[in-house]
Amino acid sequence: MSSIENAFCILEVVTENQDSGLTFQNILNRVNLPKSSTHRTLKELVRLNCLTYDEQTKRYKGSLKLSRLGAAVVQNIDLRVLTLPFIHQMHKTTGHNCHMGILDGLSGVYIHKIESKGTGIRLYSEVGKSFPLHCTGIGKAILAFMPKSEVSKILSGKLLAFTDKTIVDPDKLTIELEEIRKRGYALDREEITRGLMCVAAPVFNHRDQVIAAVSNTFPTVMESEKGIDKEREAVLHCANQINAILAESGLQ
Repeated sequence: MSSIENAFCILEVVTENQDSGLTFQNILNRVNLPKSSTHRTLKELVRLNCLTYDEQTKRYKGSLKLSRLGAAVVQNIDLRVLTLPFIHQMHKTTGHNCHMGILDGLSGVYIHKIESKGTGIRLYSEVGKSFPLHCTGIGKAILAFMPKSEVSKILSGKLLAFTDKTIVDPDKLTIELEEIRKRGYALDREEITRGLMCVAAPVFNHRDQVIAAVSNTFPTVMESEKGIDKEREAVLHCANQINAILAESGLQ
């Protein structure tokens, strides 16, 4: 391997053991590189401030410089690109309309939409279009996990009714948000579009703050005909996969 490959190999091994750090012998046992070149590369990485070396414990660890470099990369990751494969997989599993929406102030914005051709019903959603939080599946999945102060702002404002099933009573909506937090997903039963229902699950960043949600939308009649277990599990699986990626990447 080249000297650059050696350096990256050592960096990966050391940072994978960041909690305890590694001694020189620990590193040798893991990288399968010559002793002399390993020692030389370690000295250079410490000199470049990519690794730290503790004289007392004789252990190497990753430095804050690596953290800064990683943060600079993470800040430029496109959430749309990162999450699109999971939305496609959810659509493939269910065959239904699939969405992802992000929190934008006190409303939401759709960033993904994969539409099924079999509904025959015009959807409210379009990529780039804003949506209310109080009466959409995605919106309620986000709203349920927002800070209480922000939830209060929304509930104290005017809650528009889009259908006769839209919940516009703040007390009733507060009770539903509590139920959503308990079960981990939200339901929209014709609250924004007649004939359609939606199941949605929240998406969190690495700080465990809600930033988005994913959803499946399908004809309401499906629930009584065959249930929505498949749809619910697909949405939860999709959200869990995205949450794991965001937790690992540190994306805001």
